[in-house]
Amino acid sequence: MADLGRAALVVSLGLVVYAFVAGFTAALTNRRRLAVSARNALFSAFGSTAIAATVLAVALVRHDFSFAYVAAHTNRTLSTPYALSAFWGGQEGSLLLWLLVLTGYGALAVALNRKLLRDLTVWVVPVLGGIASFFAFVLVAVASPFATQTATLDGAGLTPSLQNPYMVAHPPMLYLGYVGLAIPFAFAAGAMLSGRTDERWIVATRRWTLAAWMFLGFGQLLGAHWAYVEVGWGGYYAWDPVENAALMPWLAATAFLHSVMIQERKGMLKVWNMVLVALAFELSIFGTFLTRSGVVNSIHSFAKSPIGAWFLAFVVISSLFSLGLILWRLPLLKARTRLESALSREAAFLYNNLLLVALCLTVLWGVLFPIVTQLVKGETRTIGSPYYDFFLRAFGLPLLLLMGIGPLIAWRKTSARTLVRTLAWPGVVTIVCGVALVALGAGSSRPGLIAYTFSAFVLAAIALELIRGTRATGSLTTLISRNRRRYGGYVVHAAIVLLAIGVAGSSAYGSSTERRLTPGQSVSIGGYTLTLQDVRRRHVPNATETRAVLDVTGGWNGTISSGDNQYVNPPEPSREIGLKTNWLRGEDLYVIADSANPTTKVVFVKVLVKPLVNLIWIAGFVFLLGSAIALWPDAREQRRLVTRLAPARAA
Repeated sequence: MADLGRAALVVSLGLVVYAFVAGFTAALTNRRRLAVSARNALFSAFGSTAIAATVLAVALVRHDFSFAYVAAHTNRTLSTPYALSAFWGGQEGSLLLWLLVLTGYGALAVALNRKLLRDLTVWVVPVLGGIASFFAFVLVAVASPFATQTATLDGAGLTPSLQNPYMVAHPPMLYLGYVGLAIPFAFAAGAMLSGRTDERWIVATRRWTLAAWMFLGFGQLLGAHWAYVEVGWGGYYAWDPVENAALMPWLAATAFLHSVMIQERKGMLKVWNMVLVALAFELSIFGTFLTRSGVVNSIHSFAKSPIGAWFLAFVVISSLFSLGLILWRLPLLKARTRLESALSREAAFLYNNLLLVALCLTVLWGVLFPIVTQLVKGETRTIGSPYYDFFLRAFGLPLLLLMGIGPLIAWRKTSARTLVRTLAWPGVVTIVCGVALVALGAGSSRPGLIAYTFSAFVLAAIALELIRGTRATGSLTTLISRNRRRYGGYVVHAAIVLLAIGVAGSSAYGSSTERRLTPGQSVSIGGYTLTLQDVRRRHVPNATETRAVLDVTGGWNGTISSGDNQYVNPPEPSREIGLKTNWLRGEDLYVIADSANPTTKVVFVKVLVKPLVNLIWIAGFVFLLGSAIALWPDAREQRRLVTRLAPARAA
């Protein structure tokens, strides 16, 4: 089985290298049959990579400890879902997943566009082949998942914190996002290589970009919920370098999705869009470098290994390739039109882009700063949450406001009087909500109050647009079906508003307290009283569980327990938090019990009340709904696409 897996990867390497070399040769010499063979090699590479992935998956499920990878990441007590999740729980397996998704994405994207964009896909194939060649080479020569050993009786097991349902879905979702960004990058590079720098590549890859962006965004929310319920520190996002590595390409892709609308409609921002699509792709590779190089400390990163140097080299080479292409094609990327007014929808999109990129680069500097100080001064200086929180407020709050203003402004230009009249109703709603919030005591946190009022403004603007459109069409369903992309975007904006409210509520208005308790002693917070009942310990298969049991009265009556598990295989501890959602009050009661001693019955308890935190998770599903609406196929749009591309196809 291991030999089959290794052979399949060697075949994949040969196929993608052929797609790269033969594809470039065919594109340069205009040899159609060679181009077809290069394309078929890319298709076949997905098949051979799927064989390799199947071999590893079967070995994991069967607990075949003659595979070094299986022995390092599973044991016999691991259930089948978690055994399969070990596929992406280790370095070699996650790289194999990357190659599998990349070849699958690439084959499907080329197959769907090979007729409409024949002159473009002939260049896309070698670009995708070059990217896949790097990953296939690493899997064959540097980090193979098919290394063998003498079979052991049992394996080392999976890290306890990864034995969580969210970890079954979170990493694959991120990979679908990370790898998906290679498709618009490949088509953008193909457009520049072919000299066809019009909007066709954007139209052809719009849904690919949306899908990658959706997976990356939802994957981060899954990871945030995992951190909230599993890591046990009371939060959901710690500005960890690897968390930031997923956030940065999402921010760049968000900017790209907004600015391409200006290029499609006005023929503007061509250079900017090329820069954004390259930035999103390079940041996805850079994030992979961070997790595999050992240059940053993170609970999400793999141990330091030589693979990091290979990824750094790939980031440098691909970045130089992107920069060289953009500089080479600058004359072809000149805009047909210019920005006419600072009060226009185009301008609002541009401001949105500048804020998103500024936030992205600010986060990037926060990640790079410890690395730079280590290289320059020989000492590591870290940047903490206050740095990120400051810039999140500085850039995030204006972004939130722009989400409400942008859709209400006309294209080309509008007068200040017209703008004020358009924003009147959302403005009134905002003022009323602000006054009500101050009366209710929300004025204790200025950033929280601003976030709430801006959120009210955005929701009022969305409602105004929906009411106007429904009056014109007679039906909300008809309205959305006529422009799924636009109104799907409004639903996504509503999801961001829910996210903003949840973040503001849980961080600005939450409360916490810490106490040392013995049985009978109590701690009170936010209308709750928690009384320690007992400290218990019991032995279960592969672990010893210790729990502090507390009686809760007040906002909710019942029992809550928290403590830790000490696992046997692997011999690691895992914090187990107590969590109760009070839907009537819109908050979570969150309990962390440390140093629980069943002999002395002493426990150190930290209790947190997290208002509105569940809006963050609800926002994830609203985000999926909006993305699905925007992605949903539209027959009229497809007809417009065919008509639009017909002249180029005939040429």
